Amino acid sequence: MKTLRGRTLAHLLLVLAIVILTVGGCSDASGAPTIPPEETFVISFEDFDETNGLTSLATGNQSNWNYAAGVVGIWSLVIRVGLAVPVAAFRASFHNIPLQQPDGSWVWSYSVNIGGSVYTAELHGQFITEGVHWEMKISKEGEYEDFLWYYGECDLPATEGFWILKKSPADPTDLVQIDWSRNISAGTHAIKYTNIVPDGPENGGYIDTQYTKGVPYDHIWDLYNKGEDNHTYIEWSSTTGEGRVKDFNRFGDDDWHCWDSDRMNVACP
Repeated sequence: MKTLRGRTLAHLLLVLAIVILTVGGCSDASGAPTIPPEETFVISFEDFDETNGLTSLATGNQSNWNYAAGVVGIWSLVIRVGLAVPVAAFRASFHNIPLQQPDGSWVWSYSVNIGGSVYTAELHGQFITEGVHWEMKISKEGEYEDFLWYYGECDLPATEGFWILKKSPADPTDLVQIDWSRNISAGTHAIKYTNIVPDGPENGGYIDTQYTKGVPYDHIWDLYNKGEDNHTYIEWSSTTGEGRVKDFNRFGDDDWHCWDSDRMNVACP
């Protein structure tokens, strides 16, 4: 009898542990859904920041790295300037406590200072079948109220999902779709920004980034210029700084063009 009771208790504890682990991927201690991490919303451009931008595209000892950084800089400008408000609002959400609503959803409500202006943000999270639906509503006193700047969905473990961002309160058309995925145990993730402006000349253009554990390059980028129907492929190491770029329109061939840890042009191995 004691053995049976012991087995029954062990079974119940195992079931409870499974439930806790399953729910833990998508909700915090309060029962609210867990906000997907910043890496699912914002591409990191830090490793390309030290370039002088598009003015550095002239040939020279660092021309390969300069060109890669210049192409990346175009998207960096779009995100940092054009999406400054929604990105800042998303980052601030992690520092606030949600409140459950009568309909069962959860709301993070807070103010955020961006460029000297104060905005009110409300991030809404609602559990849906096998996932979570998110909405970010932003207000600016005297200008607009509860503008749905972006929305998205993710699965319960928060291993994959998407975001849809609007242009602005003055022009609330679709701007960018962000598709993301991550392998939590492996510490890898991928994020892709796609231009979805209706009937826009760059609709379908994208920047697709993958953060891997690969050797010698652990960062893999594919930037597609829709207007020119041209790809720029970039691979680089976050450990050594070495990398390479491939771009037919730029180099006139499909070969890799490399740089070393000092960003100097070198022959590719």
